[in-house]
Amino acid sequence: MSKDSKPRLVGINHVALEVGDIDAALEWYGRLFRFTLRGRGERNAFIDMGDQFINLTLAPIPARTETERRHIGLVVDDRSRILELAKAAGAEMVEGPFLDFLDPWGNRLEIIEYANIQFTKAPNVLRGMGLALGKNNKARQELAEKGMAEEGRA
Repeated sequence: MSKDSKPRLVGINHVALEVGDIDAALEWYGRLFRFTLRGRGERNAFIDMGDQFINLTLAPIPARTETERRHIGLVVDDRSRILELAKAAGAEMVEGPFLDFLDPWGNRLEIIEYANIQFTKAPNVLRGMGLALGKNNKARQELAEKGMAEEGRA
C-alpha cells in the first residue's frame, strides 16, 4: 500500500449499543427479534447476526437529548410484525418516513427489510443462517449500477 492510499471500508463486523442492564436488554430485544446469543460476559452480551453481531455493552446511560443523533439500521428478513412487536415491548416510536423507534436506553433503531436495500449477505452466510432471501427490483438495479448484481441477474 502506498503512503497516499487509504484502506477501504468493506463492512461492519459489529456495532456496540450502550444499555443500562444486560439482562433487561436481552429480554427486551428478545421480544422483538429471534436471535442467538453469541457470547456473554459480565459487562457485555453479543447477539449473533450471521457474520456480524451486536455488542450490548453495560454503560451509564446519559439523559436523552435528541432522537436524531445516534441510530443503527437493523436489517430483518421480514419487517411486517416489527411495529406491533416494538409497541408491545414499550418502544418509543420516532416520527418520520422510516420504521424507527427507541429502545429503553435511547438507542434509535431503524428497521429495514433485506429485500429493499443494497446490503447483501453472501449466499453461504445466508445458507448458514437458514435463510433464502432475495432483493426487490429497485435494490437489484442499485446493485447492478455498482457492478454488484448477482451472477446472471440485473
